[in-house]
Amino acid sequence: MFINCTLKRSPERSHTEGLIDVSRHIMEKHGVAAEVVRAIDHDIATGTWPDMTEHGWARDDWPALYERVLAADILVLAGPIWLGDNSSITKQVIERLYACSHLLNAAGQYAYYGRAGGCLITGNEDGVKHCAMNILYSLQHLGYTIPPQADSGWIGEAGPGPSYLDPGSGGPENDFTNRNTTFMTWNLMHLARMLKDAGGIPAQGNQRSEWDAGCRFDFANPDYR
Repeated sequence: MFINCTLKRSPERSHTEGLIDVSRHIMEKHGVAAEVVRAIDHDIATGTWPDMTEHGWARDDWPALYERVLAADILVLAGPIWLGDNSSITKQVIERLYACSHLLNAAGQYAYYGRAGGCLITGNEDGVKHCAMNILYSLQHLGYTIPPQADSGWIGEAGPGPSYLDPGSGGPENDFTNRNTTFMTWNLMHLARMLKDAGGIPAQGNQRSEWDAGCRFDFANPDYR
């Protein structure tokens, strides 16, 4: 699943979606069913609860999107750079992912365990690595497993200029971006396959349900027996 965190509603052209398509096409060539969701097309409420209609919002599309996120073995957050940072929509999606991070899977682990995560960044100003660090840290903190080379991006020359899909930008032809996007895509597929074949992350030493029940998994605190 790719979540496009552009600020543009469909059907307006999204440069971020242009880079998503590079990764998506590689996955689809190898039998991976890929879904692209443009977050701004949905009424995602602001907040850090799983369903914000229970906290004063009239509508919240996030609970339904969350079920689609859980159905995906791979999650790629993709978005633009504004003022050197991730877009407000990227931040909102991360907040709503976080809102569900306390939920548990059947093994008593946090719900996002056993899934691979990555990110794609576009823009015409500096900040790819900063944005990627924020996203990848957030995903692993929530329970996603991050493979090597799990990010890619394109910004062109630093400073105002053409965006990824603009004529003459050089974005779709850029070897550095194409290489990193390809490596990211394959590493996500490899890791997701490994996790799926292994039945996810082993449920030992990381079960919130067991910790709450008193199990301490060899935690060396004399106050716990």
